[in-house]
Amino acid sequence: MAKYSVFTKPWKDVPVDELIRIVTGMGYNSIEFPLRDGSQVCPAEAEEKLPKLVKQLGDAGIVIDDVASSTEERVFAACAASKIPMIRVMFNPPQADDYPAQEYEYCKLVDSWIPLCEKYGVKVGVQMHHGRGAMTTADMMRVVSRFDPKHIGAIWDAAHSALAGENPEQAIDVCWSHLCLANFKNARWQMYGRNMDGTANFKPYFCPGPDGVLSWPRAVAHLKKKGYAGTWCMPAEYTGLTHEEEQQYAVRDLTWLKSLVEG
Repeated sequence: MAKYSVFTKPWKDVPVDELIRIVTGMGYNSIEFPLRDGSQVCPAEAEEKLPKLVKQLGDAGIVIDDVASSTEERVFAACAASKIPMIRVMFNPPQADDYPAQEYEYCKLVDSWIPLCEKYGVKVGVQMHHGRGAMTTADMMRVVSRFDPKHIGAIWDAAHSALAGENPEQAIDVCWSHLCLANFKNARWQMYGRNMDGTANFKPYFCPGPDGVLSWPRAVAHLKKKGYAGTWCMPAEYTGLTHEEEQQYAVRDLTWLKSLVEG
């Protein structure tokens, strides 16, 4: 049976009881939790509070599928104690002239996580993201493919793949060997006026699944063809909406995604 999760970043500052009401009200029973400062649990208190949060959510029928967090040892330890199998991260180096050097240093950092992955039995998933760094699926795999997929995985994101102008079938093929999570949101570039030099200023616009550049039907069909058995994660990221509107769109997109996956 397919498993769907929602990233709870938009509701990171609400009480846990309210978070449970929101998640179950949207129809999800699994979440990606933002284990970050300002959230219901932050990294500094993860070892103490994350297992308690897992139990509280579990009592309501909600599982934490993975956390979006840092790679401190205490985060690995807290995930292991809470039976959370994966930490999600992104490679976003500072602006610099020598990108290959930045990538090389990041690969050394990733290599330093391997002993923690082995010690705690927790995987790290590296996600692609528009901007500098692992912007495309191929960029992501330049880092991830160097490591054993049982330790370091690839997280393919439909919206960021759209912003990179990728063909979904090709992108999925490129990361298939290490694919550990598929994110389903969507996006397009939108013009926001002009820069001082007269050039057009484009920014990402995150939108409902049917309205973005990347074809969810094509992506889902290809993942199913290849035998994808992982979680279908809904990041619930939309430009310019209130939290209530985000909930409404997350429900609509979940309904559509389910029809594609299960149809």
